[in-house]
Amino acid sequence: MKRTHHDLLAWQEAIKLVKVTYTLTQAFPREEKYGLTAQMRRAAISVPSNIAEGAARNSTKEFSHFLILARGSLSELDTQLVIARELAYVVDSADMEAVMDHVFRLLAGLITSNQAVNKP
Repeated sequence: MKRTHHDLLAWQEAIKLVKVTYTLTQAFPREEKYGLTAQMRRAAISVPSNIAEGAARNSTKEFSHFLILARGSLSELDTQLVIARELAYVVDSADMEAVMDHVFRLLAGLITSNQAVNKP
């Protein structure tokens, strides 16, 4: 049985973001395995997970709440990427930044759309 979140472009792109994050963090220093590497991977995984959980809820208000949580995780990941660049763990983050920007825009659109539905 296919779940409704599989049809959401935001979820599909967030899955791509997880893959990009895992690929990028593979090159991090070994001592970061339980530090920045783990933090970035958890934040990335949280984005599609929150989209999926929200899509499974019974109301657009709840869905919006989980989309906002997903956006928060995306902002965490953005901050962690900045830290990784500052520590010189990452040389080229353009691909990841492009996917993050796309997911952010998709989330913003879904949040706006859901909020319009919730207005009396």
